Amino acid sequence: MSTSNETARSSNFIREIIIRDLETGKYGGRVHTRFPPEPNGYLHIGHAKSICINFGLAKEFGGKCNLRFDDTNPCKEEVEYVESIIEDVRWLGFDWEDRLYYASDYFEQLYQWAVQLIKAGKAYVCDLTPEQIREYRGTLTEPGRESPWRNRSVEENLNLFERMRAGEFPDGSRTLRAKIDMASPNLNLRDPVMYRILHAEHHRTGKKWCIYPTYDFAHGQCDSIEGITHSICTLEFEDHRPLYDWYLDQLGIYHPQQIEFARLNMTHTVLSKRKLLMLVQNGHVSGWDDPRMPTISGMRRRGYTPEAIRNFAERIGVSKTNSVIEFSLLEHFVREDLNRTAPRVMAVLRPLKVVIDNYPDDLVEEMEAVNNPEDPSMGTRQVPFSKVLYIERDDFREDPPKQYYRLAPGREVRLRYAYFIRCNEVVKDENGEVVELHCTYDPATRGGNAPDGRKVKATLHWVSASHAVNAEVRLYDKLFIRENPDEGDLIANLNPNSLEILKDCKLEPSLMGAPVGSRYQFERLGYFCVDPDSTAEHLVFNRTVALRDTWAKIEKAQQQGAVKTQQ
Repeated sequence: MSTSNETARSSNFIREIIIRDLETGKYGGRVHTRFPPEPNGYLHIGHAKSICINFGLAKEFGGKCNLRFDDTNPCKEEVEYVESIIEDVRWLGFDWEDRLYYASDYFEQLYQWAVQLIKAGKAYVCDLTPEQIREYRGTLTEPGRESPWRNRSVEENLNLFERMRAGEFPDGSRTLRAKIDMASPNLNLRDPVMYRILHAEHHRTGKKWCIYPTYDFAHGQCDSIEGITHSICTLEFEDHRPLYDWYLDQLGIYHPQQIEFARLNMTHTVLSKRKLLMLVQNGHVSGWDDPRMPTISGMRRRGYTPEAIRNFAERIGVSKTNSVIEFSLLEHFVREDLNRTAPRVMAVLRPLKVVIDNYPDDLVEEMEAVNNPEDPSMGTRQVPFSKVLYIERDDFREDPPKQYYRLAPGREVRLRYAYFIRCNEVVKDENGEVVELHCTYDPATRGGNAPDGRKVKATLHWVSASHAVNAEVRLYDKLFIRENPDEGDLIANLNPNSLEILKDCKLEPSLMGAPVGSRYQFERLGYFCVDPDSTAEHLVFNRTVALRDTWAKIEKAQQQGAVKTQQ
């Protein structure tokens, strides 16, 4: 795994095809791609891979990339989805300039091409219901049966198709089908549907149309109209390529090249818009932009950076072979990018009060803290230090186990950027829970070093109690407990601990008024981002990704060892 600032270029067979095409002068030396999403949901990390491929290759070879909405199904499409897709592509860092198109821009031309195929005896109006069409289609081992209406005359087909457009027939009563080969071993060539009747208002064309082209019919012709050279699709469209080619060849129009690549599959998530929509509609998540969702908007809200996603897409490469990528690899690139760019701050998520008994009551010192050791140009900041502090509850153990080096009775530790302190007294409430520690500090250790050379084994972060900013922090984990959530019941595989909300967190005062979307490393805890729910009176942070926690691994191993011993 690369950990360099620039991700190593991975294998990409599409890049190699383009290089060969440029060398041979195919398409006149042009490179023109497109990203053609359906506006029937929010984009996810799988779409991000496709966006990076299409826009990235066009940029690499000095070409162009269009953004084109495949808006051919008004029953599932919404303006909200269109707007979210535009925002996502821009956020990822890509620009289609003036080339924003819609399949609906070409509805009249597509209709005329359908008429051309009818006149050539290559298309016919069919009265079979959708269920009957599936029944007549046959199977992989048995040929299909011809529709009883397959041999209608050209004149009758033209008349019926015109009346379909005029709205004379109800939904599902008739379709326009290509006349190809009902015995073809490729089921996609067994007289596929080109147009279906849908009396539904379109988000752009309103009620002008009541017949809509299928994706298979619109796809290649839209590419042709726009002069696309390399029409890049996911692998499930490989069997559709002969149909893509058939339409273009029969119409005798400009012919782009369709190329298929393996779609992205990741552990602990689903990348089906239908399933993601179900999670949203049934309230299993708060919305499409829930930070647990694999949507681009969800990842943006969680604090992922576009640079990290682009680096991830480049790293996994492009191939013809389906595979499953570990979700942790995406997290690696997020962590790697934020390590270089996110300022460090101190925050206490589960506060435990510490009183330094020998520190002056009215004294407040400003401790110089480094904003990012990876980037000295980010400078330093001043953090207030006072008599009463907060530390993490997990940073104290009254009866510490082996290999636990943090604060304990009689033990000395370093406070980051400040002093050595020693725990002398533990205060508990009526339930026996530790609520307060009394410590002493060594004034000679300001800055975190002892003049006599003595060492401590742990450095803790802290926040001054009188200067602390209160905040809500949302800790997110994987949405599903199984690596493959589709194994078994999807809902049963949801992770019940995918969200933990901490209400009484204490942050250093530099975070007062932190703008929405700003990212930070909470020292020793992970990377966090200001959520859109945040206000001036109520800060809300999302955990973007955790840091590696060596102690957590040790503790887990000890617990597992104890279980084995008991067994």
